[in-house]
Amino acid sequence: MGGEEPPRVAARAPAAGPGSAMASPDDLPDGMLVADRAARVVVFNAAAARMTGISAASALGRDFRDVLPLHDAEGRDWWKCLSPYDGLRTRTRHPERVLFLPGGTELLVTAAYRRDAEGGVERFIVCLRDALHRARQERDRADLVSTVAHELRSPLTSVKGFTATLLAKWHRFNDDQKRVMLETVNADADRVTRLITELLDVSRIEAGRLEMRRQVVDLPGEVRKIIAGRVAAGEPEDRFRFESRGVLPEMWLDPDKMGQILGNLVENAVRHGAGTVTIVVEPDAHKEGAAVSVRDEGEGIPPEAAQRVFRQFWRGPGGNRRGGTGLGLYIVKGLVEAHGGVITVRRAPGGGAEFRFTVPAGAPDYAT
Repeated sequence: MGGEEPPRVAARAPAAGPGSAMASPDDLPDGMLVADRAARVVVFNAAAARMTGISAASALGRDFRDVLPLHDAEGRDWWKCLSPYDGLRTRTRHPERVLFLPGGTELLVTAAYRRDAEGGVERFIVCLRDALHRARQERDRADLVSTVAHELRSPLTSVKGFTATLLAKWHRFNDDQKRVMLETVNADADRVTRLITELLDVSRIEAGRLEMRRQVVDLPGEVRKIIAGRVAAGEPEDRFRFESRGVLPEMWLDPDKMGQILGNLVENAVRHGAGTVTIVVEPDAHKEGAAVSVRDEGEGIPPEAAQRVFRQFWRGPGGNRRGGTGLGLYIVKGLVEAHGGVITVRRAPGGGAEFRFTVPAGAPDYAT
């Protein structure tokens, strides 16, 4: 949470009237403590009470240093080190750091000031986050590094092996043998490129930096192109069935990202499913837009796993045996949501899994 936001939320007098949409500190997911000029607690929200085990009733009106006796990893009293009310009058905030309550509870703590015209402390705002969030982030980073290292090692080993062999023994191989080795090198280079593209997509999704370049997109035409590409790559034509139902509105979408969404869902159905892959495109019955369903006839997804499907590194019942980084469906969800849409997974009518996403018709992107 940034240093500027808490003062606006904490400074909530006069009270909102009935039906007001004004936010309350208790609506915030992070803990918040606000102290006044005299260092007395005037706001102690529900998240702060949950994280610390201290009730708001017992915190309000007391000196904030007694309510939150925080110390650092060396056991030093953090408030004595910080001296928030007696320190530099130019300070506006303190960056996040790990601090501890006397019982050992670990918290991620940031602080910000709201000052009067003379630079005195008018409000001192302390924001708290559960350190378990940091631990989950660190585990995710470790998983990402491990996955990337594993996925890169195999194709790079192959590329190195074949190129070294060709360089050392070029004249010993005939043209057909050279072609096979070069085709393998080319395929492995494509695999590395796909992995890097996926990592960049994950980074943009997490940072909220996806750029949308909208134009009119023919969704049924995009599906046909995806199927034609799979057939050209060697899949039997009768493996796919396409149904286009009703008349769609004019769909303003990012064609590259829409192709990526459809390609990933069809790839997932082919790799993890079985039988015929059915793609249905139809108008969204609930709002102006389109709905797309991709179904297979495989084992389906267990109900208990449905909530995990769109997380990073999910690979389904086949696990690592069926390859892939486990990032594809996470990226699909991010791309659908960037269009303002929603994606869900359920059991298909004939068994197997059905991924269904809806996207609004959108509007032209006039940004330059």
